Amino acid sequence: MINNNGHLISSAEATVSVSNRGLAYGDAIFETIKTLDGKPWALSRHMRRAVNSAAREKIVLPSEELVRESIATLLKVESHPTGLLRVSFDATGNWAAVHLAYTEPVSAAKVGTHPVALVMDGVPVKSYPYNHRLEILEQARTNGFDEALVTSSDGKICEGSVTNVLLKIAGRWCTPPLSDGVLAGVMRALVIENCDVMVRSIAVSEVEDIESAFLLSSLRIAQPIASIDGRELSQSHAFRDEIEAMALRTSVG
Repeated sequence: MINNNGHLISSAEATVSVSNRGLAYGDAIFETIKTLDGKPWALSRHMRRAVNSAAREKIVLPSEELVRESIATLLKVESHPTGLLRVSFDATGNWAAVHLAYTEPVSAAKVGTHPVALVMDGVPVKSYPYNHRLEILEQARTNGFDEALVTSSDGKICEGSVTNVLLKIAGRWCTPPLSDGVLAGVMRALVIENCDVMVRSIAVSEVEDIESAFLLSSLRIAQPIASIDGRELSQSHAFRDEIEAMALRTSVG
């Protein structure tokens, strides 16, 4: 079942593609939210980002009360111990929410630098069409990696194709600023606020200086990076435990 415009309907009637993890058709904004035992993580932060994205894209959102009520109903009908909740709002006023089972990654990720530097124009919006990011991810996987490290034409490290990055350089944890073309990730914000992480521009030339690293996202939370372009990194298990405990403490409810 899918919640479409506040009503539970079958997937055949929906304006989203369930087979493609709930992606919408046409121009739209979206939020992807982890659920645990039927509880969405950091829902208020995701709703706040959706409001900001909608204002930039001139998309009219339904009332937050209706969205929250619809999500709660969907999570009861489509229950999963660990889930992927995706809520999409399109330019025509239609919106939908899907809840799918999610399998968390159990191993560290192999990351490769994307070969083409991207022209970044301000802070990205989490929006459809999303093909350009999925194509970068698919190319990385074709080359034997789990994720791509995206860089800008200004010579800066930005993020992953579908993740933010947290990097340890010269003994200090840091993440690129939004102004370098970085998506305002919810988990990124929580880590900055709670885990003594520096926000600074990181030059592409510093890739070789990265000692340890994580991919950050609302689903992965903090997935360790095993290697970048084949160079192995050290693993920061204690810091990962700290991030995951913080995410549980600050996100659920």
